[in-house]
Amino acid sequence: MTIRHFLTLQDLTSEEFQQLIDRATELKTWQKEGRIFEPLKNKVLGMIFEKSSTRTRVSFEAGMIQFGGNAIFLSPQHSQVGRGEEIADTARVLSGMVDGIMIRTFEHENVEKFAEYSSIPVINGLTDTYHPCQLLADMQAYQEHRGSIKGRTVTYIGDGNNMCHSYINAAMLLDFNLNIASPRGYLPDADIIGKAGDRVKVFASAKEASEGVDLVVTDVWASMGQEEEAQERAKTFAPFQVNSELMALTNKEALFMHCLPAHRGEEVTAEVIDSEQSVVWDEAGNRLHAQKALLEFLMA
Repeated sequence: MTIRHFLTLQDLTSEEFQQLIDRATELKTWQKEGRIFEPLKNKVLGMIFEKSSTRTRVSFEAGMIQFGGNAIFLSPQHSQVGRGEEIADTARVLSGMVDGIMIRTFEHENVEKFAEYSSIPVINGLTDTYHPCQLLADMQAYQEHRGSIKGRTVTYIGDGNNMCHSYINAAMLLDFNLNIASPRGYLPDADIIGKAGDRVKVFASAKEASEGVDLVVTDVWASMGQEEEAQERAKTFAPFQVNSELMALTNKEALFMHCLPAHRGEEVTAEVIDSEQSVVWDEAGNRLHAQKALLEFLMA
């Protein structure tokens, strides 16, 4: 039996991506109805966190419990992961003890190496290069509010980071157009953009990138590990704030998303994140249901 991993969205076909979105919405309905569904009964997910988390940890842990299984939290401070044990060795050991692994770390190469030596499914809970789990929840939220995203135009504003890279992958798989507005020096990886072809357009102006679009997405200006750059980044990214003036340029039915946590008054104003156009709370809540669909897909 071939082991499937989920390290980037490119590990899915377009059909599988859409199936996960649909399944997540179905599982969400079942939970609201109080339906008991335990496809992972007695199975265990190991969760390795080298980066702190709220939504990722709670969604995976709650998802496993609701599916009849369990999850084990592993931090570098309380495991051999933080004392220099080889990634390959950890992968081999944990493969014999749990049924799946979720990793939230810095270098993307670490999850790739872990998957190489793992005989159980490995899930990328976030790396500095990609955040694929968030895109499952984002695309679910858009579909639930506005229907299919195929043929729509999305604008990503801010740092060309892991979220931006995953939006590029999503555009390729779900057939939507992506505008990216980032300051010079903070553009997404050129190779990742290159693979998307004319699906992606890069703008120097956030306003120009937002005219008539269907969804606006942003992220914090300084991610985990970039705290020392926060003051410098605040000056550079100031023209890329998502505010009411910018949202007025979009399609009148446009939505706003943010992967959270958000810094009101920096990358987005309080007026926008708390507006009727914002679906950030549904987006965040969908992390649970999207993750459950993914766990079922990989481990059931």
